[in-house]
Amino acid sequence: MATILVIDDDPSIRRSLRRILETGGHTVREADNGSSALAREATAEVDLVITDVYMPEMDGIEFLIRFRDLFPDTPIIAMSGGGYAAKEFVLQDADLIGATETLSKPLTVDDVLGAVTRALV
Repeated sequence: MATILVIDDDPSIRRSLRRILETGGHTVREADNGSSALAREATAEVDLVITDVYMPEMDGIEFLIRFRDLFPDTPIIAMSGGGYAAKEFVLQDADLIGATETLSKPLTVDDVLGAVTRALV
């Protein structure tokens, strides 16, 4: 299966995604924001990235732009539960700048596994 990097500042979201993805047979790596993900994980081989949009230090949009420059072929799923702008708008922005898939929080198991399957095709 795939090695998936999950980036979210909320540890409970990371734990939930880890459980869902590992149950699906995937290996999971974690980071709490875009900056730490690039510092620790960008050079590691990952098959897919799932990133929240709203995070401290480096948000998901900036991460997506920087990661896309380094790894143009790695699929990225952007997710958001909303923040200073409606989640629909930030997910549209993420889509426009290169997200392979987008997910709206709250997440369901079927939403996550479906997006992962589509992104990895």
